[in-house]
Amino acid sequence: MTRKESDPGGKGWSAASDMRDRTINTVLQLESEIKVPAAPHLSCVGDSKADLRSLLTQYKQAGIKRIVALRGDLPSGMGMASGELRYANDLVSFIREESGDHFHIEVAAYPEMHPQARNFEDDLQNFVRKANAGADSAITQYFFNADSYFYFVERVRAMGVNIPIVPGIMPITNYSKLARFSDACGAEIPRWVRKQLEAYGDDVKSIQAFGEQVITQMCEQLLQGGAPGLHFYTLNQTEPSLAIWNNLKLPR
Repeated sequence: MTRKESDPGGKGWSAASDMRDRTINTVLQLESEIKVPAAPHLSCVGDSKADLRSLLTQYKQAGIKRIVALRGDLPSGMGMASGELRYANDLVSFIREESGDHFHIEVAAYPEMHPQARNFEDDLQNFVRKANAGADSAITQYFFNADSYFYFVERVRAMGVNIPIVPGIMPITNYSKLARFSDACGAEIPRWVRKQLEAYGDDVKSIQAFGEQVITQMCEQLLQGGAPGLHFYTLNQTEPSLAIWNNLKLPR
């Protein structure tokens, strides 16, 4: 991901720039040497248009065809004035102005509302702005209630947005980490799932087996309901996602 994250260690923009350079090198290596198509994440927070233009040119020359366009996380101590572009829809518009139709642009969607949104209706409008700015498709934040995905899709379709919206899938492997992460990003864990996971305590095998069953069933429901695909948040752990994929009997 070419994102500038908050830097809890206090190294600030230098550390973020180093991270971005490593990410760019990895993306280019995947595309040119390993021949695996890459979809780098591009955020606008903290970057000038000149920086973004240079990065887009680099990706275009390397043959990159997909971009995930995000606002990005605000570095600690910096306000919304950071960077020349403030929101993801501004970034989408900028990519289109600079690169035409070269890139397939994907944006984020939040079936259960972005944690910084004022309310659900405002968040729907935010998504519509990204779609209207030129996004080709969207990937959702992860969720554990398929109905939230279907309701979100129904609402934005009624608002004139017809781009594919791919549900984001988070395998369940560690309850305590998942609970902290979900509370921070606004993803609701259904009460019955929380209670069952809590009941397993430190029994990792039971947590993973239960999580695999829950997520497999949700994926089946999503695909049967018309979801155009699945986007797995692997968190550098391939086996849980592959297990769900095999359960679904989907081709690799």
